[in-house]
Amino acid sequence: MSDIEALYPFLYSGSSDLDAVMTSVRQSTVEKVDEIVTLRRTVLERDGDRIAACAAAMAKAFAAGARLFAFGNGGSSTDAQDVATLFMNPGGTARPLPAFALTADIAVVTALANDIGFEVVFARQLAASAFAGDIALGLSTSGNSRNLIAAFEEAERRGMLTVGLAGYGGGQMAELGTIDHLFVVPSASVHRIQEAQTTVYHALWELTQQALAKAGDNDDG
Repeated sequence: MSDIEALYPFLYSGSSDLDAVMTSVRQSTVEKVDEIVTLRRTVLERDGDRIAACAAAMAKAFAAGARLFAFGNGGSSTDAQDVATLFMNPGGTARPLPAFALTADIAVVTALANDIGFEVVFARQLAASAFAGDIALGLSTSGNSRNLIAAFEEAERRGMLTVGLAGYGGGQMAELGTIDHLFVVPSASVHRIQEAQTTVYHALWELTQQALAKAGDNDDG
């Protein structure tokens, strides 16, 4: 069975019975929902305390003037942009926080990729813009993206707070051993990994906001 067939079995059923096809669609949808709910619950139960500790560290960094730099490839690049938007323009009464997606400036990304190599497109941006105490947040489904590894190595050299989101077994991101807060989604499905990672970084944002608000209340008192 191909990957596409596994994702959308109703397209390969060979049935011309509309009711049967719709039943298959509903069953496939329910199964996918059950998978992601179970995976999200597993991640939050296993890593809940670590997520809270990471958010506390991020809040402390933001309170000291830190900026967040998010990065990833492909679908993870859109997640990186979502992270930056979430922290920078949260809406409502939430506190806007300085955050940037290193995938957003296509001129910089393509210039670095063309002139030097794609593996440096994130590391060179951190070298040019980041300072000690800033936050580097990288997302990958495999954990093996060479440009993410290079970025985390640069972030470590610069004394940044590092946060990684990976899938499968964590890949090279786990092997680095230097990422301050690494969250691995235990799945071999890219789709489920990215859905669970979305939950993780939204939880990080919410807990960071709560920690900053609590610190502000204590300062006022």
